[in-house]
Amino acid sequence: MTQDPRPLAPAEVVRLLESAAAAIRAELAALTEDVLGWHPAPGEWCVKEVLGHLVESERRGFAGRIRLILAKDEPDLEGWDQGEVARARRDCERPAVALIAEFDALRRDSVALVAGLRAADLARGGQHPKVGHLRVSDLLHEWVHHDRNHFRQMLANVQAAAWPHMGNARRFSAG
Repeated sequence: MTQDPRPLAPAEVVRLLESAAAAIRAELAALTEDVLGWHPAPGEWCVKEVLGHLVESERRGFAGRIRLILAKDEPDLEGWDQGEVARARRDCERPAVALIAEFDALRRDSVALVAGLRAADLARGGQHPKVGHLRVSDLLHEWVHHDRNHFRQMLANVQAAAWPHMGNARRFSAG
């Protein structure tokens, strides 16, 4: 049985937030608007909507909650309806360059926030109505996980867009 890895330090989280942003930026820059706005199935997000979700998750969930926790002692943390927020943002209709610029500006602020965290800040927390007590450390680790989960979703969308055009080469990928 292997041991769990040690928790990530804020400086390591900073590097991971920056690397995820660079990968996302590079992938989106390489895609055409039609692929960026393509929905792999009814009710599933296009790549631009996934990026909009990352923006809102950072603003409301990660950086937003950390700022609230640092400002108050054991605050109540609010949930939010991700689907409703995505519909209201209408990211599929927005130009990708505008979404990337919004994400980049927010991520720069978030990186500065995380870089300024002290060891004592990591144990501070608040109460979320759905999942219970969350510490700053918990949020940092979820943030790293969340970025990669949704980057994988973006990549899967691109794979799904390429699949019907692969002809017999699909046999290489079909288990």
